[in-house]
Amino acid sequence: MMGKDQDYFKIETNHVLPSRGKILISEPFLRDSMFGRSVVLLVDHTKDGSMGLIMNKLLPMKLNDVVDEFKYLDDIPLYNGGPMGTDTLFYLHTLKNIEGALAIGGGMYLNGNFNEIKKYILQGNQIQGNIRFFLGYSGWQDGQLDHEIEENTWMIGKGDAGTLLIDEIKNMWKKSLGSLGGKYETWSRFPIIPSLN
Repeated sequence: MMGKDQDYFKIETNHVLPSRGKILISEPFLRDSMFGRSVVLLVDHTKDGSMGLIMNKLLPMKLNDVVDEFKYLDDIPLYNGGPMGTDTLFYLHTLKNIEGALAIGGGMYLNGNFNEIKKYILQGNQIQGNIRFFLGYSGWQDGQLDHEIEENTWMIGKGDAGTLLIDEIKNMWKKSLGSLGGKYETWSRFPIIPSLN
């Protein structure tokens, strides 16, 4: 039988439904090299499935290594968006007038005309806080994400998705989970526990 203390450590979702523009926060004990301590922005959630981008996992390479025109610019970080489509570039941005961009919410947009994005960068405009680039994405088939939420793998964040482009990635998971308050805030302070086997 569980005592009160043990119950405090029982991971339980916050029962918020996923939708486009919502933030997924991985549960603290998830031992997964890709999704452990991750913050994922849902860019689509329909009856056919869900798509998100991991916001807090940097790749060892830079965008400058991928886009020739950026070769001589200052380093532009490249993020690991997830395990699917890892040869595909995605970009989140706050630029309202990019042709073909999908509105995500919180003043953020996904993709759109890449030539317009390149022009914005080559004109010397601010990238930090305005555009983030990803290789790959996170995908869930119909009902899969809802099931993972029911299994308490993910909490739905309360934060404004728009701040994710500004937030420092080092503490993003801790801050996102902590913002839910109560026992979630306590969980956010747990150290990463090494495997016991």
